[in-house]
Amino acid sequence: MKRILLMLLCILALNATAQTVTRTQHRAAVTQDAVTTGTMNIRKPDYICISTNSGREQLIMDGTKFTMTVGSKRHVTDSRKNNQFTTFHSVLKAVINNQPIPSGDDIAVAVKNGKKIITISPAKKRRQMFTSFVLTIDSATSAIKQLRMNERSGNYVNYDIK
Repeated sequence: MKRILLMLLCILALNATAQTVTRTQHRAAVTQDAVTTGTMNIRKPDYICISTNSGREQLIMDGTKFTMTVGSKRHVTDSRKNNQFTTFHSVLKAVINNQPIPSGDDIAVAVKNGKKIITISPAKKRRQMFTSFVLTIDSATSAIKQLRMNERSGNYVNYDIK
């Protein structure tokens, strides 16, 4: 039932703009990357839903709550309790609302070929699901172009947004 509600939220998001997304999951131990397609919906002030593989894989930011569903595994965290997601939440919220990117020790911003590349690496390297987040923004339109979530051992999940 919860999956159905999450899917409906993604589909029926008011004032949302749907964009096409290609999700690539890279595992260092596996030769072939897993590639799926889906959509991304954004609703201000701070709601994003990326749904791929017919809703079986989802990444949802709803306020301070982050939910990631991959297959039958569901991971939920709140940015008020998880420092890694606190910074990620503030950056995403700034991007969605077309505000300046916050500064901090764990945020690096580079501009290259008309794109703003924001790298978020936690200062404290404790047991985290992701070692870093890399967000690529089109400098001219402020549109999200790519989100890469790096894991340990060279694994990553990459979302290309068109």
